[in-house]
Amino acid sequence: MTTSLGAMSVTGRALATTLVLCGLGAAACGGTAAGADLARERGPVPPAAGTAAAPASDGAAGALTGAAADPTATPATGRSGEAREPLSGKIVVIDPGHNGQNYRHPSEINKKVNVLTQWKACDTTGTATANGYSEAAFTWDVSQRLAKILRSRGATVKLTRDSNSGVGPCITQRAAIGNRAKADAAISVHADGSSTANHGFHVIMPEKIGGPVDPVVAASKKLGLDVRDAFRRGTGLSYSTYIGRDALDYRNDLGGLNLSTVPKIFIESGNMRNPAEAAKFQQPAFRQKIALSLANGLQQYLRR
Repeated sequence: MTTSLGAMSVTGRALATTLVLCGLGAAACGGTAAGADLARERGPVPPAAGTAAAPASDGAAGALTGAAADPTATPATGRSGEAREPLSGKIVVIDPGHNGQNYRHPSEINKKVNVLTQWKACDTTGTATANGYSEAAFTWDVSQRLAKILRSRGATVKLTRDSNSGVGPCITQRAAIGNRAKADAAISVHADGSSTANHGFHVIMPEKIGGPVDPVVAASKKLGLDVRDAFRRGTGLSYSTYIGRDALDYRNDLGGLNLSTVPKIFIESGNMRNPAEAAKFQQPAFRQKIALSLANGLQQYLRR
């Protein structure tokens, strides 16, 4: 998410001792621009019991229709209809935002790291729906599904964390994983935590900062546009009503972007505090639809 939401009414786990501030625009959260929704900066949200993500299923709904409208349209399994694997030789790094046990380790995730434009928390807890479905569980599930689809299309895929039962890694390490892999594209998967009336998704892209990301800013924009278009087409979710313009937000304060030497974006899949979007995010079939849409956007970019 972008910033943790104040006054979250999630399950009654006492967290006074584990309060973790998701700093304004915290890189691990994919935050909103400075000054936007300042009240959303407070409070960690623990995952509710039983919200650990289930393995991705090939049988879930979510196929796009109309090859003319979307050249990457595929069946719900995500496998390309082409004879050969369309992403053979491509490397994709997927960064599932946060981690399921971050809230238990405030000293670790509050550690400050240098993101070049400022010092920020190593990681954050993320947000959650009103009934306690955590962002960490959501991002882990979607990322697993996305990885499966991309691999079925021939891509080499690496994730920045290997479970939803650990801590971190820090935002600096998340960027470094994509860099070491020499990824052709990297994507950080998130969902936002804004006021309940706000809705819609947005894509966060880097700005030039006089740092390592500068050479890939233009490529990251192309990646962001392709993912935005595929996400809108595939999920039916609206552009964000409260952040950015046409679902695009440009940032210079996110470590996951500032430190990246490969084309990279964040996707804020929607607002977990909005009842309608929260209900969709808790449906496995809709998470499969999200994953398929992201895969199609990545494929569009990688085959340019």
